[in-house]
Amino acid sequence: MERQSVASSNISSIGYDESSQTLEVEFYSGTVYQYFNVGADLYMQLMQSSSKGQFLNIYIKNAYPFSRVG
Repeated sequence: MERQSVASSNISSIGYDESSQTLEVEFYSGTVYQYFNVGADLYMQLMQSSSKGQFLNIYIKNAYPFSRVG
């Protein structure tokens, strides 16, 4: 999945695959997580958010199934 760099203090890049509704987040630590069943609208809200990390913590972490992939 192709990710794009984002302005964040702890998130390096974010990618999204609309066909599988998979959100991929790479942290500056090098850790990569995939979150599943994330709708395109929520992805767009994340990308437009002024604080990507805060948005991820509030709306995505612990709300969607995930897997650590890197």
